[in-house]
Amino acid sequence: MSLFRSNHYASVAALVLANLAPLAGVFFAGWDAGSVVLLYWLENLIVGFYNVLKLTKVKTDDSLRRDLGMSPIPFFCVHYGFFCFGHGIFVLLLVSMSKGNPDLARLQLLFGQIVWPFLGLVVSHGVSYVANTLIGQEYKTITAKQQVWQPYRRIALLHVGILLAMFGFVAFGTSVGLLVSLVVVKTGADVYLYLRAHRWPATTPESA
Repeated sequence: MSLFRSNHYASVAALVLANLAPLAGVFFAGWDAGSVVLLYWLENLIVGFYNVLKLTKVKTDDSLRRDLGMSPIPFFCVHYGFFCFGHGIFVLLLVSMSKGNPDLARLQLLFGQIVWPFLGLVVSHGVSYVANTLIGQEYKTITAKQQVWQPYRRIALLHVGILLAMFGFVAFGTSVGLLVSLVVVKTGADVYLYLRAHRWPATTPESA
């Protein structure tokens, strides 16, 4: 599969544009660490949703069901959901640190801030799904087992990034420089994982 075919251009462009939204929030809407990290946590849910759609198209067999103890889609939803829940605990801790133990009203305001960037990420991952799964038919060159575990490298990387960000914010405060660095590093990692995953879909399915 050619790395530079037009659907890769569209997917990478959508990915980068969606990732630029937090920068606009930092510079023009007064976003703090909690806003940025909450958006990134919600993106994990988007990735999981599209991975379920991909699993509906990948062929599976009885041996995989025996290995997992259930069908791939329920297994992924439970297992991935557990990781997202654990990840969310750290996110709430960071939101608490940046907002001063926010109450429900403040959390609602926080979600209101990020609704449009969130929808942008939904569209970005949707473009990738259409380009690579529906048009590129990558489900023909990936096993169900690979598809089940595909999003985990990304969620692990983001989890480590959030932990490092927490230490940085504790040590240096929630500065614009640290927030910009977090957004830039996260964007670069997303593009790298996307390119690696869709260049060698049969052997290194690592991100979406």
